[in-house]
Amino acid sequence: MKVHPELLEKQKLPKKLLGEKIWKNRYRDIRAFERYLSNNGIVVLKFFLYVSREEQKKRFLERLEKPEKQWKFSATDVKERIFWEDYMKSYERMIQNTATKNAPWYVVPADNKWYTRIVVASAIIDGLASLDLHYPKLSEESLKAMTAARKELLAER
Repeated sequence: MKVHPELLEKQKLPKKLLGEKIWKNRYRDIRAFERYLSNNGIVVLKFFLYVSREEQKKRFLERLEKPEKQWKFSATDVKERIFWEDYMKSYERMIQNTATKNAPWYVVPADNKWYTRIVVASAIIDGLASLDLHYPKLSEESLKAMTAARKELLAER
């Protein structure tokens, strides 16, 4: 990953970690952490919302033109557009190296917000459905206690 190597340098990491090895190790650690979460009953769903270069430009211009959206604008974002291809390659590599059966990535086209929301909501609903959740079954003793409690409550004045 060649995007902003100077950021890694500022982290004061040991020299042996710099370079391509750092990403191999980080990807391995990410997969291990997500496997740990999954093994402990946590559903891991990851979403990459892909906004095309053209749509990003449109949204930046809208932020410049509409006062209520100007708070979202950063000139730095515009300067970063020259690295678009590098970012896309980095994202692709990250997704390929961290997508697993128990922690899948959903790469979602995000130019149309309504469509993006439907896809993400659908994936979340499927994730919840996979948990096969049910209300706890009450024991016979608990059911009898509830019947007694109901009678007592109804008898109150």
